[in-house]
Amino acid sequence: IQRNYMNRHIAYNNFLSWRAKHLSDRSFVLILSIIIGLFAGIAAAILKVTVITIGDKLFSFYSDSDTILPLIGFPIIGILLTIIFLKYIVKDNVGHGVPRILYVISKLDGSMRNHKIFSSLIGGSLTAGFGGSVGLESPIISTGATIGSAIGQLLRLSYKHKTLLIGCGAAGAMASIFTTPIAAVIFAFEVLLLDLSAASLIPLLMASVTGAVTTKLLTSEQYLVHFKVSEEFIIQDIPYFIILGIIAGFVAVYFHYMHFKIIQLFTKIKSIWAKALIGGSLLGVLLYFLPPLYSEGYDSIRLIVSGKANELLDYTFVDGSNAMLTLIIFVVLLIIFKVVATTLTTEA
Repeated sequence: IQRNYMNRHIAYNNFLSWRAKHLSDRSFVLILSIIIGLFAGIAAAILKVTVITIGDKLFSFYSDSDTILPLIGFPIIGILLTIIFLKYIVKDNVGHGVPRILYVISKLDGSMRNHKIFSSLIGGSLTAGFGGSVGLESPIISTGATIGSAIGQLLRLSYKHKTLLIGCGAAGAMASIFTTPIAAVIFAFEVLLLDLSAASLIPLLMASVTGAVTTKLLTSEQYLVHFKVSEEFIIQDIPYFIILGIIAGFVAVYFHYMHFKIIQLFTKIKSIWAKALIGGSLLGVLLYFLPPLYSEGYDSIRLIVSGKANELLDYTFVDGSNAMLTLIIFVVLLIIFKVVATTLTTEA
């Protein structure tokens, strides 16, 4: 065993020496960005498929039922399983994705704990798979950033390059979830505060494109959201876009306000088990009355985009006789209570 360890250590040092002589830092980072994007895409595909598979398996036992009463219990089970996994197996506070990444970049020399590669995936799968009303962006971005950090630490790269690889991992992961490489690059520059230069732009683009393509190749088409613009842009419609932007701004302010109000209430509860039971129970009640709040919510988006928005009313108590008005009111209720469901999930 000791001989094998020594051989691996010698091979490792020989590789680092060879790399220093034959590959510049810029070329090496470019190659690593593609590798990181590949791993981030694989991780995103695993997370996406796992969450959907868990949900399908849970509901397969109730396919002949006219009610969705089991929704009340599923979130509690998922939250409790996540707490047990993090508290007794990982034995660490995984924390929220982007704020934790910013903290690592600014305070910890860009060195993330390697267990976040799998702990974020498993935690996100258990929470969202059992109905937690959260997106998959945070866990997959955390996973991608940790992959970049781990590779940077393994290859003894400088803080500057290690930080860039963290950005590559985060951008590759985000592009994998949304299939939007350009938006992922903008996210890396704007949110992670990376320097905007050609030396950083090209690796981020390579990681984003690689991640998006990898996930698309590995994931079934029905798991992805596709947007296709088939009509020409009409300049007279600009006022509607402006109104939409204004409404979205007010929704964002409401989301921020309600999120921290609910957090303030939950800080008064000291026991994590009490938080899990209270938050999970309240979330279950919300899901019972508003089933589209279940899990990440991309199924609802797919229904709307594909022209099947009326199916949002399935398994609800809503009378769909006046379909258009009923649907509008129902979607407004989803917007209002989405922040409540999401905060209950994250705080529980």
